[in-house]
Amino acid sequence: MVKGKVGKNLAIYTLFLGVAAAGILYGRHLQSGIGNLRIWEWTNLLWLLLGMPFLFLQPQARLPNFLEPDIPHRKRFLIPLGIGVVFGLLDLWVFQVLLHPEPYRELPPFTQPFPYSLFLYFSGAFEVEVFYRLIPLTLLGLAGATLWKGRYFQAFWWVAAIATSIREPMEQMPSGSALLISYSLLSGFLMNFLQAIWYRKAGFLASLSVRLGHYLIWHILLGIYIQFVILP
Repeated sequence: MVKGKVGKNLAIYTLFLGVAAAGILYGRHLQSGIGNLRIWEWTNLLWLLLGMPFLFLQPQARLPNFLEPDIPHRKRFLIPLGIGVVFGLLDLWVFQVLLHPEPYRELPPFTQPFPYSLFLYFSGAFEVEVFYRLIPLTLLGLAGATLWKGRYFQAFWWVAAIATSIREPMEQMPSGSALLISYSLLSGFLMNFLQAIWYRKAGFLASLSVRLGHYLIWHILLGIYIQFVILP
């Protein structure tokens, strides 16, 4: 039986897998009555198992464990969550206020019906953080701490932080004006870069909290507003 800090890593990770599994079951239950649902497959859950070995390697990669005792919760949860909320509000202002989208006649594809949206977007944030940060940052941190006796760890770390920050904005680049594309690239890079910084400061849960703050505004609360205020 795994005990101590790594045991807490595993327990939290398993809990998050359980939330994702509950979301799959809930979505399949709703599927017959609601159209346009985005539902995970069980294979998504299996892919997330790839992250579990990296839970044992956080200290070796010079990264905090999930619940490192000397890191206060405000640094692990509250401040990162607030950072994510700021980015969510910025997206709301740009895409919903400045761009004046057409009136919604149904939930847009970046939202889902509440309360199912809580499960889907928590699981989605978890998945992104596993493959965009947990695995690559641990691998490159471990390489930096091991090769040449750790002499170039800082260089490895900054390469890892920048590389993992470029991926998402490049994958989600919108069409439109040069100004809109520039905003999306810059804001996407900056949020991901801050996630890498906070991962190193306070661990995986801090990075996840940044993303959850963004998703809370952009995907969940905006979806609730459209579902219960605009559409009726």
